[in-house]
Amino acid sequence: MELPAKIVNLDGTLNEELILDKEPIYKGMNGRMVERFYLRANESYIFKPLTNDGQLGKEVWIHEHVLTHFPAIFPKILSYSISDAPERNWMILEDLGPLVHDFREDTALGVVKWVAWWHSLPLENVGDMPRAGLKPQFQELIMEIRRRKDEFLQLGPGIESDRIEYIYSLLDRVIFSEKRVLSHGDLHAGNFAVVKGRIMILDWEHTHINLPYWDLYHLLDMSHPLYSKKMTAPLREVILSAYLDQVEFEVDREAFFKEYYLLAAVFSIWMILLIQKDLQGNGGKWSAVQLHAQLEETVSSLRQCAEALWNGNVKS
Repeated sequence: MELPAKIVNLDGTLNEELILDKEPIYKGMNGRMVERFYLRANESYIFKPLTNDGQLGKEVWIHEHVLTHFPAIFPKILSYSISDAPERNWMILEDLGPLVHDFREDTALGVVKWVAWWHSLPLENVGDMPRAGLKPQFQELIMEIRRRKDEFLQLGPGIESDRIEYIYSLLDRVIFSEKRVLSHGDLHAGNFAVVKGRIMILDWEHTHINLPYWDLYHLLDMSHPLYSKKMTAPLREVILSAYLDQVEFEVDREAFFKEYYLLAAVFSIWMILLIQKDLQGNGGKWSAVQLHAQLEETVSSLRQCAEALWNGNVKS
């Protein structure tokens, strides 16, 4: 069935007169709500307004220029509006149905198979992609955690100081691979799901060119206030090994693991500082309980990656 012509009002809100019902899914960074709406009891769609004003038009561009070459692992855009006025930017997507965001080994292995696939795409085939996403670039993360090193050490996150010092010392010595890949950009647990037994990847508006470790960190070690997960050193190694077995470019496996652990450690230090700031600001969008749980997960990931780097150093 075709969508009604005036399903969205001129102000970028759903036309309540034409829909049967609606329900909230999540609130974007700018406060606008992504919703499931019904035209009939058994006919539903997803209404997604612009949820981050800095991403105007980007998700539609990705769908039209990149995802058209992908297998059906993402929801299709059925209608959209792009405008200079942020509130008039919106998309209507197919409703995939109930989404299961539980982080499990089989789910992560299913996701990493697709990550290896799109990381293997030749960059000349994906158009003029941006070189940065929503978060600061890796070198910017390094500069910030260096500047705030004393502040981080004063937090006393429960990780041996010699491990932390070793991480900082590696930043002066490790030269990262120059390999760049197509990156989803925000592949945390809320942006992939199992739908009727199939892996689906959501929210592509942050897609850009980056290090291969960027997507892998978001999949494995990026914590989120809404989607808890328990990462262990053995599980991380299993999933990274599965990725390396499936990518179609040459990789020095030993260097790859070391570079991943170092990026993950840097990112986790930056995340811990960010979460502490949110806690001091009374949580904002997230409750203190959610932020403390996120902090605990991030500290655990940092501890595991720091130990992996340290043990590698001891063995050498």
